[in-house]
Amino acid sequence: MTAQVTGLESVVLPDPPRRRMRTAADFFRSPEGHAALLGFWGSLMMTAGGLGAGAVRRRDPLLEEAHLSWLRFGHGYALATIVVWLGVLAMILAWVRLGRITLGYAGYESTVSLTELRWIVGIWIFPLLFSVPMFSQDVYSYLAQGALLRDGFDPYRVGPVVNPGVLLDNVSPVWTTTTAPYGPIFLLMGRLITMVTGSNVVAGTIAMRLVMLPGLVLMMWAVPHLTKHLGGKPTVALWLAVLNPLVLIHLIGGAHNEMLMVGLMAAGIALVLEHHHAGGIVVVAVGVAIKATAGVALPFLVWIWMIHERERRAAENKGPLPHPLWTFAKIGGLGLSVFAAVFVAASAAAGVGLGWLSALSGSKKIINWLSLPTILAHMVTWVTPLHLGDVLVYTRLLCMLGLVAILAWAWWRFKHSEREAVLGILIAFVGIVILSPAALPWYYSWPLALAAGFTLSTPTLMLLVGLCTWLMLVFQPGGSIGLYNFWHVAAATFVALVAAFSLRTVDPLRLRADTGKPRP
Repeated sequence: MTAQVTGLESVVLPDPPRRRMRTAADFFRSPEGHAALLGFWGSLMMTAGGLGAGAVRRRDPLLEEAHLSWLRFGHGYALATIVVWLGVLAMILAWVRLGRITLGYAGYESTVSLTELRWIVGIWIFPLLFSVPMFSQDVYSYLAQGALLRDGFDPYRVGPVVNPGVLLDNVSPVWTTTTAPYGPIFLLMGRLITMVTGSNVVAGTIAMRLVMLPGLVLMMWAVPHLTKHLGGKPTVALWLAVLNPLVLIHLIGGAHNEMLMVGLMAAGIALVLEHHHAGGIVVVAVGVAIKATAGVALPFLVWIWMIHERERRAAENKGPLPHPLWTFAKIGGLGLSVFAAVFVAASAAAGVGLGWLSALSGSKKIINWLSLPTILAHMVTWVTPLHLGDVLVYTRLLCMLGLVAILAWAWWRFKHSEREAVLGILIAFVGIVILSPAALPWYYSWPLALAAGFTLSTPTLMLLVGLCTWLMLVFQPGGSIGLYNFWHVAAATFVALVAAFSLRTVDPLRLRADTGKPRP
């Protein structure tokens, strides 16, 4: 115990460790603490069930030595799959409950703080850091591409197939001959990880997740920070864009490099909004050197820089900007120079060129119902004798032309204020996700990080909860697509609808008598 002496009496205060324990106990007794624990148990169940139902290695000596290989076959696999799905549903339920508390719906008082939400992020992801890859096998490709650079190959010229070994054994066959579509900084990370972990897939997967964590930290800072300029509420933004199971399960559990890219992009935009223009562009450029999609934000950041320059001149009574074209050329040239310097340095450090640009077309190998070109192609085959592959070429071309038009329109239309420019970036990302040749659930984390910064109505939040839940459920834990199974899609749709209505109503199915009362 410690004593604090005042003029009248000595007041005995508990020791700091005891105070922290008492604070933690009070938190876990609160409604948000209950949601945090439920999400943690969901994450733990996913990690346990993933040993059999996740994207496990083709040959797993650890499972064999632990006598757990039975989890990968027959009834063991069925049991593991059930455990994973129960964990996913538990985390979704915890997220929706936390949303009601954060928003102050269904009789709750909105008292949860940013600090508490950030701690909950850590609680929820901790088990996932040690799980097998969940809902995707992409991390095996990341490791194999890093090994290519480590072993003297150019990942922009050859695929993992030229470098046989344990890392290649676990790469999906469709990607073994595909060159790397990622930026040089990400390849450098892959090389460093494989230099340290060698052919140890388990250590490599955990290391890949650890290098993604800075992206998560940047998101936890940047997403609430964006609300200062976009009008949203920081706690709601963090809940929607970071604590979202679609983000945590896919980007941490699946170990996707979107975690880094989105974090860097959001942080770069936040820095530019705070008048740190060159620094923000450097951060976004690093994001592009992870994955090219972050580059969509750069042209819009030029508008924000010009807006700030106009405001500065007005504050200093220097009159309007010089000729707009000259100002645009000057600021755009500075931004381009900063971006080019970062990218040239990264490419030189990795010893690679710009081959990743041509490798971006490798995504065309992905065909699923999440992209509009594929939907349109299927619809054509329903009413004509044409084959999907023949039609897909034209629907993808048509949608690509539409995407170019949308990007150009959004860039030119949304240039009058900071808020408009960020809205333009958001529209551009939505257009890319929908109209690109391929789309995957975790791609929606790109626009979600920006949308969360705006003031969103209750119906919009419900729609986003339903959409994110549906996207979370339409893939199998092992990484296969469930969109071609009617009952899988029907179940995902039902759960998504329940989750959406549960944001505002404690028991939308009226399974309890006390539907309108919050839990203590």
